Amino acid sequence: MKNSWIFPGQASQKIGMGKDLFENTKIGKKYYEIANDLLDTDIQSISFNGPEELLKKTKHTQPAIFIVSTIIGKIMIENGYSADGVAGHSLGEYSALVIAGAFDFVSGLELVKTRSKSMHNAGKINPGTMAAIIGMSTNEVENLCNRNSSDHLVVAANYNTENQIVVSGHIEAIENLINNAKEYGARMAVPLNVSGAFHSPLMIPAREELADKLDSVEISDISIPLYSNVDAKPITKGKDIKNSLIRQLESPVLWYNSIQQMIKDGYTSFIEIGPGKVLQGLNRKINSAVSTKGIQSYEDIINYEI
Repeated sequence: MKNSWIFPGQASQKIGMGKDLFENTKIGKKYYEIANDLLDTDIQSISFNGPEELLKKTKHTQPAIFIVSTIIGKIMIENGYSADGVAGHSLGEYSALVIAGAFDFVSGLELVKTRSKSMHNAGKINPGTMAAIIGMSTNEVENLCNRNSSDHLVVAANYNTENQIVVSGHIEAIENLINNAKEYGARMAVPLNVSGAFHSPLMIPAREELADKLDSVEISDISIPLYSNVDAKPITKGKDIKNSLIRQLESPVLWYNSIQQMIKDGYTSFIEIGPGKVLQGLNRKINSAVSTKGIQSYEDIINYEI
């Protein structure tokens, strides 16, 4: 039996997350104090109190989720638990890599700070957005993207389940696709509240800044494999991790493929480490026979049983 810890990405945030970890654990208090200094903003107050509009901004959302997920993972390790493998949905890869030992919390937070700001800036240079398409197969969504990308870019960005795929691209192209989706068989086409066309070529302006930051951070080889977003395969070498994180900005998130590969490789249980239940929902749609639980609070940690 192999168990995996999986780490959520953007859109899992909620006001109040992390407050119980700050109040009840030494590492929670320590990490929030480090984060407030490093980020030059009161991420603690934004996470605990909002307002929602501030927490939804990419430059705050990404560090806020990273901090909570990493604290929970670290406490789980302190309590004697461990994972045989890890995966993270987009941003979640950074928390996963801290827990796997590729780099420490401070280095991870510095990377997330650079990533979130560069993605935000890329969204200003190349305005774009995203939408979730429900009820269409991979091929159908890809064909739909091709139909709507004659003048503007639109691509599949997140392969979340067999028939839940997120598309990303220019605003006009996404709007047209949403309007046409039901005609081509989609059950739902839902616009996402994001500030850019993430995981698409419109993120290319963010690549150089993130690559420079990754070059300044020592990324260690890891003994716990990370199933990467870009290839859905396990990686352990520091150089492969760096390459994967750079490619991830403009490449689709192969979540469905990653979970399927992990199951094929003998993983029988998954624990979502961090706020929300997004990945638990996706995993149950991918394979309802495989156990998927979640830990998102101090109480969850205290009550956790294998």
